[in-house]
Amino acid sequence: MLWSFIAVCFSAWLYVDASYRGPVWQRWVFKPVTIILLLLLALQAPIFNSISYLVIAGLCASMIGDALTLLPRQRILYAVGAFFLSHLLYTIYFATQMTLSFFWPLPLVLLVIGALLIAVIWSRLEELRMPVLTFIGMTLVMVWLAGEQWFLRPTSTALSGFLGAALLLTGNIVWMVSHYRRRFRADNAISSACYFAGHFLIVRSLYL
Repeated sequence: MLWSFIAVCFSAWLYVDASYRGPVWQRWVFKPVTIILLLLLALQAPIFNSISYLVIAGLCASMIGDALTLLPRQRILYAVGAFFLSHLLYTIYFATQMTLSFFWPLPLVLLVIGALLIAVIWSRLEELRMPVLTFIGMTLVMVWLAGEQWFLRPTSTALSGFLGAALLLTGNIVWMVSHYRRRFRADNAISSACYFAGHFLIVRSLYL
């Protein structure tokens, strides 16, 4: 796993650096390369079962979404759909590992975060309002189920999945606020770092 981990980190760093100050071609190359390396890392997991394929499928859906974001604006709707599918697959992955439980402060906090995010970007979404609202809802459910698993069974596997889901949510918040409300220089670099770290931690949960 060590060399695969180094390869993922190096490729992700090249993309994040390009998002901040590098050439466009570097972003086009290293985002799919990083996801492919994460796919290979997931396939090397010591205990790989049918449930693990949900993580593989989630990574593939994210890669499709990444490709669609590079196309003109009319393809953004399909990209949101691909990312929705990715988070849905991750949600199913987390749900298969937990028993019925309810830690009420977590969904309450997530509802507040979701409401604040929607309030900030709602007026700028235009025709994307419902797709983005649905995507945000799916992402919040993903984090909730991952968190429920952690609070029920505080294991390293559960913590890695919870942190990964939380980072994916954080990356999406940064991206949406910066693109639909107010841009700032390091927005793409921060959202990309959260994006890759989130996927990596979910893949890492397969090893624990």
